[in-house]
Amino acid sequence: MASARADAGKAEAYTWQHVKILAGGFIPGIEFSTREPGLAYCRTDMGGAYRWDKSAGQWIPLTDWAGPREYNLMGIESIAIDPVDTKTVYIAAGMYSGGKAAILRSHDQGRTFDTIPVPFPMGGNENGRGVGERLAIDPNQTNILYFGSRSDGLWKSGDSAGTWQKVASFPYQGTRRGRGNGAAGISFVVFDPPSGGGGKPTPTLFVGIADHTDANLYRSDDAGATWTKVAGQPNAALMPRHEALDAGNGLLYLSYGNGPGPNGVTDGAVWKLDIAHGTWTDISPAKPGAPGEGSFGYGGISLDARHPGTVMVATLDRWGRDDVFRSTDGGGTWHDILSHSRRVADPSPYLLWGRGTPALGWWMEALAIDPFDADHVLYATGATVWGCHDITALDAGHDTHWAPEVEGIEQTAVVDLISPPSGAHLISGVGDIGGFVHNDVTISPPQGMMSHPNLTTTTSLDFAEKNPAIVARVGEGGRGAFGGYSTDGGMSWTPFQRGNAGRGGGKIAVSADGTSFVWTPGNAQPLVSKDKGATWMPCQGLRAGLRPVSDRVNPAKFYAVDLSQNKLFLSTDGGATFTGSQLKGAYPGNGWNATARAVPGHEDDLWLCSRGDLYQINTADSSMTAYGQAGRVSTFGFGKAAPGHAYPALYAASNIGNQEGIFRSDDGGKSWVRINDDQHQYGSPNPVIGDPRIYGRVYFGTNGRGIVYGDIKE
Repeated sequence: MASARADAGKAEAYTWQHVKILAGGFIPGIEFSTREPGLAYCRTDMGGAYRWDKSAGQWIPLTDWAGPREYNLMGIESIAIDPVDTKTVYIAAGMYSGGKAAILRSHDQGRTFDTIPVPFPMGGNENGRGVGERLAIDPNQTNILYFGSRSDGLWKSGDSAGTWQKVASFPYQGTRRGRGNGAAGISFVVFDPPSGGGGKPTPTLFVGIADHTDANLYRSDDAGATWTKVAGQPNAALMPRHEALDAGNGLLYLSYGNGPGPNGVTDGAVWKLDIAHGTWTDISPAKPGAPGEGSFGYGGISLDARHPGTVMVATLDRWGRDDVFRSTDGGGTWHDILSHSRRVADPSPYLLWGRGTPALGWWMEALAIDPFDADHVLYATGATVWGCHDITALDAGHDTHWAPEVEGIEQTAVVDLISPPSGAHLISGVGDIGGFVHNDVTISPPQGMMSHPNLTTTTSLDFAEKNPAIVARVGEGGRGAFGGYSTDGGMSWTPFQRGNAGRGGGKIAVSADGTSFVWTPGNAQPLVSKDKGATWMPCQGLRAGLRPVSDRVNPAKFYAVDLSQNKLFLSTDGGATFTGSQLKGAYPGNGWNATARAVPGHEDDLWLCSRGDLYQINTADSSMTAYGQAGRVSTFGFGKAAPGHAYPALYAASNIGNQEGIFRSDDGGKSWVRINDDQHQYGSPNPVIGDPRIYGRVYFGTNGRGIVYGDIKE
C-alpha cells in the first residue's frame, strides 16, 4: 500500500454553507448579556455554541473550527458572559464524560478562543444537560469563576479560567460514577451581587445540586470558604434545576424536578426564597399529580430585569401539554401562553409535524426574557427556538405571537444523503426529524419532513440510477411502516408493507432501473421486493447484517461485502440470490465503519472504506486495489467528473499526512486535494456525497451541525 500523503502544495479554495433545515435539535440554554443590548448566546447538546448577531438577524456559529480530534467539544455544558467586559465569554465544552473537556475562553465574543483543558469531566449530551447555568463569573471580581461539575464536585478559577482548583470545603464532592450515572451533579452556581462590591470576591453565592442527596441547595457567605445547607428547602426528592435571582429584592426563584432530565421528570415545583429572611414560598403555577394535571416537572425560569416580580417558567415532560407560565406579582397569579399564543412555523415548515398549527414544544429548559426589551422572550425546545415580541400582552389576557428565531442554527444529526442526477439536488436521512427533500438548498423545504410514513430517524436512502424518480427510504419510528418508496423523486411516498421486515431501520438499495429493492432491516435477514415493498422475500445466500449495494449500471446486479469472511457477494437476478467469492489482493479485515459505494456510470466498480483504508473492487473478478494515497478515510462518495475527465470526482473525509479535512480526487483516487480549511471542520463529517450535476459541489452530514455543502470558490 502506498504511503498516506497529499501534495502539500495542493489546496483548493471553497465556499461553505449550510443546507437549510433550521435548528432541528435540543438547545438546552440561552443567555442574554445584562450589559450589552442585543447580545445573546445559546448552547446545543451536540452542535456547538452560537452568538446572536443583532445587525445580521441571525445566530453565528462559534465552534465550527472543531474537527474530528476536537469533536467532543461540540457538546456544550454551559456558557457564561462576562457581566463587565461584554467581549469576554466562557464556554464549557465537552459532549461526553469519557472524552476531552475544556473551557473555551474568548475576548472577542467567540471569534477566536483559547482552549483550556480542565481536569473535570463534562457531559453536554448526557442526562442533565438542560440544567444550569453551572458555569458562573463573579460579578464583583470577574477573574473568579466557578464550575459545578457532574461527578467531581465544585471547582474554582482565580485567573480567568486559566487554572482550576477543586473547592475542598464544598460538602457535595460528586458521585464519580461517570457517564450515564443518571445524575447531573451540580446544576447551577449563582452569585448575589449586592452582597459585595469594590472589586472584591462576592461573599454570598448559592449552589444547586441535581442529584438525590440529603440537601440540594447550599449557601456561602464568605466567598466560598465555608458552606451551609439552606434551611427549610423543599423535600430532597426534588432537585433544583434552574435559578433566577432578583438581586434587588433579595429573592431567588427556583424550578424543581425529581430527575436530571430532560426525560423522566414526573414531579416538580417552583419555589421562591427570601434570601435575607430564609423564608420559602411555593409558587408553582400547576401542581403535578393534582386532578387533571398529570405528572411533570419544571424546567427553564427567567425574570424580567426591568420589572421586578415578573417571572416566567416552563413545564418539563408534560408531554402534549407542556406550557410556559408568566406572573407579574412574584408568582402570586399566573397566565399561560398555551391558550394565549398565535404561532407560525415559518421559516421552518417542518415544525408543523403534519398538523395545521405548530405545537408549543417540549424539553423547554432554555427560557430567557431579554433584559433590555421586556416584550422579547426566547425559549428553546427539543427542535427549535421560539421568539415573541409582544409578551406583555399576556399580562392583560391578550394573545401573544410566536415564530422561530433560528436563522443560522443548523443542529440535525445526519445519517444518510443521496444526490440524484435529476429532480431534487439532495435528499437526506436525519435523526429524530426524519429527513428532507431539498429542491432548493437555501430554504427549509416548504413541504416539511418526508411523510407517509413519518419516520423518526431515516437510516438509509437510495434511488434508481437510470430512473431517479424512484426513491426508497427505511428507518425507525414509522408507527408500523419502517419505510416507503416514491415515484416522483421524494415529493410523495407510499409506505412499505412491514411483512417480515423485523424491527426496521437498516440499509436499503434500489436497482438501477427501480424494479428491485434489497433491504437489510437492522441486523435481520436481508429481504428483496420486486413490487416496491408490497411483499418481501428473503435474499438467498446473504446473511443478516450485510449492507446491500446496487450496481449503478446493470439493474440485475447487487453487491454485499462480508468483512468477517473477506468475501464479495454478488446477485445477478435483482437481489433474489447471492453467491460469494473470496476477495483477492489487499485484505481489509473486519471493520465496524465499513462503507461500500458503486460508481455511477461504471458497471462492476465498487469502492469500500474499512478501518480507515480505501479500496476499489472489480466485482467481475473480486480483485481489490488499495488506495493509501487517500489516507485514513472515514467516509466517501462520488460526484460529477471534472472537466475533461470520464471518472466521477471522489470526495472523502480523511486524514492525509496528519491533516484532517475534506478531500477531493479527480483522478480516481490517485491524488487528492484538501478543499476545506481549519475554520470549517464542523465536528466529525459523515456521510459525504458529491452532486452529479455540479462539478466540485460536495455535501456532507454532521452529527449535530446539520448538512454542509461546498462549492469551488469563483
